[in-house]
Amino acid sequence: MMEFKAVEFSYNRRDFIKDMDLTFEEGKITAVIGPNGCGKSTVLKLASRLLIPRKGKILLDGQDIRSHKNREFAKRVSVLMQSTHIPDMTVKQVVLSGRYPHQPPFGSFSKKDRDMAEDAMIQMNCQTLCHKSMNQLSGGERQRVFLAMVMAQDTPYVFLDEPTTYLDINVAYEMAELIQQLNKTRHKTIVMVLHDMNLALNYADRVILMEKGKVLACNPVDDYKLKDQIEETFQVKIQSVIREKKSLYYIIKK
Repeated sequence: MMEFKAVEFSYNRRDFIKDMDLTFEEGKITAVIGPNGCGKSTVLKLASRLLIPRKGKILLDGQDIRSHKNREFAKRVSVLMQSTHIPDMTVKQVVLSGRYPHQPPFGSFSKKDRDMAEDAMIQMNCQTLCHKSMNQLSGGERQRVFLAMVMAQDTPYVFLDEPTTYLDINVAYEMAELIQQLNKTRHKTIVMVLHDMNLALNYADRVILMEKGKVLACNPVDDYKLKDQIEETFQVKIQSVIREKKSLYYIIKK
């Protein structure tokens, strides 16, 4: 479990996040949603040690994340942030790079590393692309490769910043299915920042709703209080439909 304890953070000496208490539950998919500029990505960067809180602590399984050595932390937490940079590497090289935290200093990739990278590519349906350059791939293909890299890193915690951004709607839902598969079959604790509320409500176990650096709600997706808060914040209506004994949610403009 990861916990924020009275965390505060400032941009250019201006308070942005104040006295934040937050929990990412182990074994669950947590989606972080909210208006643009509300602090979603900031929370993920704080949890990933890409930003340092001004006050408070962030605990990973009871231990302050700042006390972890870099390699030790990278064995516990994998992070996929938004980036427009496309590495000049083949698919296989990118996926294998997820194994760097597990290598000894000055070591080379072991058979286990290569087997895990191969398995990750198979699981993410990108094994046929292994010898292609990343520059040759579509946006959806690149996202599958990056997810395979995260899977190869084999950490119990996976943080994803807008993993479906700029993807066609059918590809975005394919990505959400793959992320859910990662949680269900590999038992990963997943925290993902999303701008698509439909994806958040239909693929996450819990949703954190933020506004102006504050947490407005942190509830299971079927909690009526969460739905009321989302409807009030975004001025939308959430409609639920039962299909195959499962609730599906749709966002409708008021």
